[in-house]
Amino acid sequence: MKKRNNKENKKGDKKGIAKNIDEFFSYIRRNFIKIKNYLTNRANFKVVAVLATAAVIVCVYGIVAVSGAFLNSQHYATPSSAQLADEDTDNSTAQIMALSPTGAQFPSLDMEVPTTAPVPEFIRIGVQHPIIKDLQERLMYLGFMENDEPSDYYGPVTEAAVKIFQRQNNLSQDGIVGKSTYEMIMSDDAKFYAAKSGDSGDDIYRIQSRLYELGYLAQESLVNGTFGDKTEEAVKKLQEINSLEQDGRVGLKTLNLIYSDEVKANLLAYGEKSDVVLALQKRLFELGYMTSVPDGSYGNDTIIAVKAFQSKNDQVVDGYLGPSTRASILSGNAVPNGLSLGDQSEQVKNVQKMLNKWGYLDADNISGYFGEATEQAVKAFQSRNSLSSDGSVGALTIAKLMSDNARRPAPVVPKTTAAARGGGTKKSNGKNNKGGGGGAPAYTGGGGVGTLLSVASSKLGTPYVWGAKGPGAFDCSGFVYWCLNNSGVKQSYLTSAGWQSVGRYTRISNFSDLRAGDIVVVSGHVGICAGGGTVIDASSSNGRVVTRSLGGWWQRNFIVGWRIF
Repeated sequence: MKKRNNKENKKGDKKGIAKNIDEFFSYIRRNFIKIKNYLTNRANFKVVAVLATAAVIVCVYGIVAVSGAFLNSQHYATPSSAQLADEDTDNSTAQIMALSPTGAQFPSLDMEVPTTAPVPEFIRIGVQHPIIKDLQERLMYLGFMENDEPSDYYGPVTEAAVKIFQRQNNLSQDGIVGKSTYEMIMSDDAKFYAAKSGDSGDDIYRIQSRLYELGYLAQESLVNGTFGDKTEEAVKKLQEINSLEQDGRVGLKTLNLIYSDEVKANLLAYGEKSDVVLALQKRLFELGYMTSVPDGSYGNDTIIAVKAFQSKNDQVVDGYLGPSTRASILSGNAVPNGLSLGDQSEQVKNVQKMLNKWGYLDADNISGYFGEATEQAVKAFQSRNSLSSDGSVGALTIAKLMSDNARRPAPVVPKTTAAARGGGTKKSNGKNNKGGGGGAPAYTGGGGVGTLLSVASSKLGTPYVWGAKGPGAFDCSGFVYWCLNNSGVKQSYLTSAGWQSVGRYTRISNFSDLRAGDIVVVSGHVGICAGGGTVIDASSSNGRVVTRSLGGWWQRNFIVGWRIF
């Protein structure tokens, strides 16, 4: 009787457990479907995946826990002697194993669900969000922003680019990215940058300034930031002379040409001869830039002199005598020329030729690089000709070199010494140093890598302004220019394109070989390697000078590096 009652009780317990399990599954199924549908409708795949995993764990946990509880209750119940006898005769029941777990049966569900901040309905100045990287990258591709590593910060530079895009697409120019502006920017049909008649803004002002410098706009008063008929005529004339489609619009091809050194100007240029050219040559001679006798003819020497003047007076180096270049040459604030140790140019080569002519420099040292041998020759020439013997070549030294009464070196009795037989000078490393070779200059000033990085770091946070050369604002190339010159390195202003082929320093062709103090050149951008996998640069995407990772974007866009020290 007891045996029958025990079996019936076991069957009843099993039916109750099965019913509870069915109800448990039904509950999980109903609620899981609701949760899944709710989240799927919001395309939050990551959250759905995490919750689905959690639900499976809960289901398994429920099954095992309920089953384990039942089995444990059967195993650990205190048996009577009759029950023991019954179980001895029931093999299936006697073989039930005890479930006695120790510790946690399942991993904790205490986990962080990865989430992304919701996209703001309106993106405006000060907003930070990953979507802004995509926005900036697209604006750069379309030509509305300077090329740079995109950031997640929406600052004044990004706002200005958005305003220009809105202007071009007949949207309200508020600089705020709402749904319509964002979709239009990201669309496959988005238009590339193109300034046209009727447009106005800072970008138009910059274009007009350059057209005026190149002689296509006749009056400075036409540089007003509004793209009118005169500006359109000037653009068409520039396109005609430079063999571009004459549509009167400033698209990317025209814009890039305007700032290149290949652009053909509409003003005084190579081959012309006039009293205006003569007057400017005389002034360039006084300032130490002309290394030939002024004759009124715009030849190669004049182009070299004009470019040298432009580089030392913070102007676009194109070799043309545009309005601002002419005004600067004739002004009392013009920076005079001074060639010295470390310089490399055609002017240096001309000086070396004259030093060779008067017997102060061997022909082997005529290379265009101002090395130690050139410096020693200059000092000897200056001392012999009653000039200040400082080793730098200024206007007075050039004038004396070009005269017909310069004194040759005093005759000396050769000494039979090892130094005399060796020719040239020796560095401590034992290498012959003629000083005129084309290799990287040995840095002898008070600067160095540490000084360069210290100077660069002192400008962190300084605003980014297109075309600015410091100290209160910079663009990328202006920042490098300012930092080098304030670190003891005499370097003329170069655009990011100009840095691709500067040639003066040791070339670094492999991205992995870059080290602290190197100038890193990427497509449309330039920065200073800071070591430790970082770079300091004037960033348009961040709107200021920053230090950041020298990572994948820089490697993908890498063109060349230059070792200064």
